[in-house]
Amino acid sequence: MTVTAGRVRFAPSPTGSLHVGNALSAVANRRAGDWMLLRIDDTDAARNLEGGEEEILRDLEWLGVVWDQGPVRQSERVARYRDAAAKLGERFDGVTLVREDGRPTYHLASVVDDIDFGITHVIRGNDHRPNEVLHRGLAETLGAKPPEYVHHGLILGEDGKKLSKRAEGATVASLREAGIPAEAVRAYLEELGLPAHDVHYDLPRIRRLAIDAIGALSDEELSARVGVPASVAPALRGARDLNEARDYAGSILETPRPAEVQPETLLRFRELVELEPKELVRELKAVGGDLRALRLVLTGRERGPELWAVLAALPREEQLRRVDAAL
Repeated sequence: MTVTAGRVRFAPSPTGSLHVGNALSAVANRRAGDWMLLRIDDTDAARNLEGGEEEILRDLEWLGVVWDQGPVRQSERVARYRDAAAKLGERFDGVTLVREDGRPTYHLASVVDDIDFGITHVIRGNDHRPNEVLHRGLAETLGAKPPEYVHHGLILGEDGKKLSKRAEGATVASLREAGIPAEAVRAYLEELGLPAHDVHYDLPRIRRLAIDAIGALSDEELSARVGVPASVAPALRGARDLNEARDYAGSILETPRPAEVQPETLLRFRELVELEPKELVRELKAVGGDLRALRLVLTGRERGPELWAVLAALPREEQLRRVDAAL
């Protein structure tokens, strides 16, 4: 489903980090709209979390989703909603528009905002489809032309039910903390586009896209994200996520404990140390050198980045210092 829109809005409630389903709506609105409003639907105080708005802003900025106006908070527009309610009454078609404490319900506030900000297209999940008739009616009764409503499929869990925020990778924050590059998450959401039907969440696909995203980063960008010198970047290329890249970097930059290994490979390494890293590894292989032992001496680990990349990242003096410590 492809939509070209004029003025759109993304309107999350401040309940913490964005669910990937909400992030899908954010990306879809930004792609479709020429102009986008960021609105914070915070009139239901019981649902609001302290710091929730800040988390949403961080998520959107991390994903590269920019907006043209906002954030506009509904809690700051209560007087406007009361004016609208005076024309409509506290109920409309049997639906409550104003709570007992005087605060507007979602239906009233949402429609009034769409009118006031000239929203032409409302792009949101299928779970809002039942609201369309009510929202059209409210807009028309207030003397406005309703926006075009576009509903897309939801992101479901493996059980076919709506994906819980507690599920692995279900929030933008959890993906960021797992070391998934923002480019991979954005690419996955753009692949989904505006699904006509519900889709199952494909976290393995995001992980595959993460490998591609890391591979596409320049040495300077990759090293900056990991927080290490650019000289280490080639050794991080095999990492599946940025957390693993940080682990790789640690294995190179942190001095390992001296390892007890047979000395033959280390002595041969000293003879070849002037060679270019890839050629040195080839020469060691050719004479049956124990590359596992050399890796253990250099990094303190049996697995990790390509051995030639470790050599390229470590200054020659440091290579010899670690080898001599083991000898």
